[in-house]
Amino acid sequence: MPSTAPAPKGFFADKNRAFWTLQIGGWVGYFLLRSLGGLANRMGISFILPTILVTVTGFSITLLMAWAFRAIIRMKPVWVWSLSLMILVIAAVLFSVIEVWAHATFYEPGWRPAGIEFFGAILLTLAVLGAWSALYFGINYFLMLDEQAERFERMAAQANSAQLEMLRYQINPHFLFNTLNSISTLVLLAETEKANTMLSRLSSFLRYSLVGEREGQATVAQEMQALKLYLEIERTRFEDRLRTRFDIAPEVLNARIPSLLLQPLVENAIKYAVTPLEEGADIWVTARRVGDRLELTVADTGPGAGDNRPSAEGTGVGLANIRERLQQAYGDDQRFEILPNSSSPLVQTGAAKGPGVLAVIEIPLQLVSPAEAARSERLTGLAHEVAQ
Repeated sequence: MPSTAPAPKGFFADKNRAFWTLQIGGWVGYFLLRSLGGLANRMGISFILPTILVTVTGFSITLLMAWAFRAIIRMKPVWVWSLSLMILVIAAVLFSVIEVWAHATFYEPGWRPAGIEFFGAILLTLAVLGAWSALYFGINYFLMLDEQAERFERMAAQANSAQLEMLRYQINPHFLFNTLNSISTLVLLAETEKANTMLSRLSSFLRYSLVGEREGQATVAQEMQALKLYLEIERTRFEDRLRTRFDIAPEVLNARIPSLLLQPLVENAIKYAVTPLEEGADIWVTARRVGDRLELTVADTGPGAGDNRPSAEGTGVGLANIRERLQQAYGDDQRFEILPNSSSPLVQTGAAKGPGVLAVIEIPLQLVSPAEAARSERLTGLAHEVAQ
C-alpha cells in the first residue's frame, strides 16, 4: 500500500510489513479458532484438513479484495461503498462455495447444504470477510488521516516560518532608509570619515540580520551586540545626545530570542525620545531572568507617551511587527507592554529620570548550549561579549 506522503511512525511505519503481519496473524488466528472449535464439538481430527483449505481460501480471497480496495479507496464515498459492498458479496459467495465443497469432499462426503444451511454458511463467511473489510478500511483511513494531518502540520510550519521571515525582513527596509539617508547627508557635508564608519557598521549589522539563523532566532548576547552596532550607527548622527546603557544578566546571555526583536523598540526610543529633545535622552536596555521567564526591557528618558508616539496596542509598523513575531513564536505564552517609565525600577535607582517610556517583553526562558551559541556567533560574525 504505497503512498507518496510521509510514512507514520510506529507499527505502521512500514505499511507493507504491517499489512502482511496482520494478514498472516489474522488468518492463523482464524484457523486456530475454527480448529479448536471443531475439536471442542467432537468433530474429530479429520475436520482439520477442510479447515486448512478454508483458511487458505480466505487468505487468498482477501488478498484479491485488498488489491481491489486499494484501487477504489480514494474514490468518492458513494463509489467506495457501492463497489466495496459488491466485492464483499461476490467474495462471500465464492468463499462459501469453496468452504462447502471442502467440507463435503474431505469431512462429510455426500453432504449438500440446502436452504437455511447454505444461507447460514454465506452469512458466516459474509461476517468474516465483512470484519476483515472493516478492519482494512479502518486502518487505511486512519493512516490517510494521519498522513493528511502530517501534511497540514508541515504546511502550517512552512507558512509560520514564511510569516516569521516576512516579519523579520520588514525591519530592514525601514532601518536602511534612515541609515542610508544619514550616510547621504554625511557625504554631502564631506564628512567622509563618519560616512565610512557608518557604512562599516551598517555592513556588520546587515551581516547579522541577513546571515543569521534561518528561523530568525538569536541569543541574547548576539542581539545585544547587534543593538550596539545599530546604536553606534545612530550615535554618528546624534553624538552625545544619544546615551545608552546595557544591563544584561550573565545567566541569560545564551537565552534564545527572535532576532532583531528589540531593534524596533530602540528605534522608537531614538525617534520619540532622543530626536525631539535638544539635550537628547538616555536609553537603557536590560535582560534578566525572572523564574523560568526571560524579561527584556527598553526604557528611555524622553517626553513620554503621547499622541505622536505609538502604544503597544497601536498600529505602528515596528510594534505591530513585535506583537506578530511574539504571537508566532510563543502563542499566548508571552507579554508585551508599553508603560510609563515612572513604573520602572530604573527610575527608583535614579538611573532613568523619566517621564519616558518603558517597553517590557516577557517570554519563556530557552537556553542554548555554549557550543550552539558559538556556532551561531561564527555564522553571524558577532562577538559573544556584551558587557559594558
